[in-house]
Amino acid sequence: MATWIYVKTQRNGYVSLCDPMFHFHLVRRFSLWSMKKDPDLEAALHRNRRWVVNNQIKNIIMRCPDQVASVKYLQKKFKTLDLQGKALNWLKKYPCCFEVYLENDEYYCGMTKRMMFLTQEEESVKDMQEPLYADRLAKLLMMTRDQRLNVMKLNELRRNFGFPDDYLLRIVPKYPQIFRVVNHTGRRSSMEIELTAWNPDLAISAIEKMAKKDGREPCFPCSLPPTWVKSLERFEDFNSTPYISPYSGFDGLVEGSKEMDKRTVGLVHELLSLTLWKKASIFKLGHFRRELCLPEKLNVFLLKHPGIFYVSNRYQIYTVLLREAYNGSELIEKDPLFVVKEKFGELMQEGLHEYNRRHYLLNLEKKRNRGMIMPKPEKRRNQSDETSEQDKEGGDLGGIFDPEERKRCPTKKSLEDELKESVRISSFLSLLIYLFQVKIGYF
Repeated sequence: MATWIYVKTQRNGYVSLCDPMFHFHLVRRFSLWSMKKDPDLEAALHRNRRWVVNNQIKNIIMRCPDQVASVKYLQKKFKTLDLQGKALNWLKKYPCCFEVYLENDEYYCGMTKRMMFLTQEEESVKDMQEPLYADRLAKLLMMTRDQRLNVMKLNELRRNFGFPDDYLLRIVPKYPQIFRVVNHTGRRSSMEIELTAWNPDLAISAIEKMAKKDGREPCFPCSLPPTWVKSLERFEDFNSTPYISPYSGFDGLVEGSKEMDKRTVGLVHELLSLTLWKKASIFKLGHFRRELCLPEKLNVFLLKHPGIFYVSNRYQIYTVLLREAYNGSELIEKDPLFVVKEKFGELMQEGLHEYNRRHYLLNLEKKRNRGMIMPKPEKRRNQSDETSEQDKEGGDLGGIFDPEERKRCPTKKSLEDELKESVRISSFLSLLIYLFQVKIGYF
């Protein structure tokens, strides 16, 4: 009798495990996203998740009159923040960051004094670093094909590069000799920033700076363990060819050639080097495919270079990180703006810890009032006292009455049950493997 096993899928309903199409999709999916997880880099991504959401809430409150927003208004914005549930419950989790109060039967939210202080410090850092942001924006434009970028696309990554939300009014007008805003159709979606003057001092990548400092030829560093033998061999073969700067232009480069691949790796490396966290969303980088001449399947391309990039799909958001920029889960070189944002994360974590502690004590008090928590029984006498009494009475009954001995030596019945369970599981797995191999024609 043949046994058929079906797997439920989201799009096509039920598919047989022995169906060749299931094998094709399985192999294809793992070939696209088959990178070994790095716990340290995954922890670095996890640390930034809550901070991003609360930073967006902070920006919404700052744009409101008197920097106070109603909770109803924030609730409407929750969908854009990719959050579910009640906004009031979320805000109460961070009492060190947000101040919630009731006025005229309606809840309002503002920022605490400590939060306001960090916000002012962040604004002062942005004012001090305006020349650096101008250079960073110029370097981005210098890497493009036509030395221009669409404003709508650039807004998707402006916070990754540390640009303020009002950079079009705050930075661009101060440097008319470098930037120019053009709009040929008059529509907002077609507004572009154009580079008007090429600065050769800025056309030096992070790889070239590092090589000049060490007195060697520019090449990519590798951050893989020595056990990754095949990946290391492929990296050495890739790194043996000359380095191509992302500021060198596209003349003489053919799409799909080794030289073009070398330039694309250098371009993505330079882009990530300019960001605050040395990481970016692969989906958002794909918006610049035409301007930066990126490959159509950027995710597959980046997976071919695990010694330089780390690709993660945490939270179903595919992100690429620069391996060399991290020591474990900590960033090596921290931008001054990143340091301020890190303080904000510590304040947020402090408030969350305070909320969890208060919530735990409140639930504990409720259980005590309901009588759900029984008083603790009296402590048993020490085992040494019991042993001494047995020795006095002459009752040496052997080690089977010792609880520790019983833990080390389980009963015969429990051993038989574990053996039967392991045999049952191994038989089922063997059947699955056999049916799968027969269907794909292995035998």
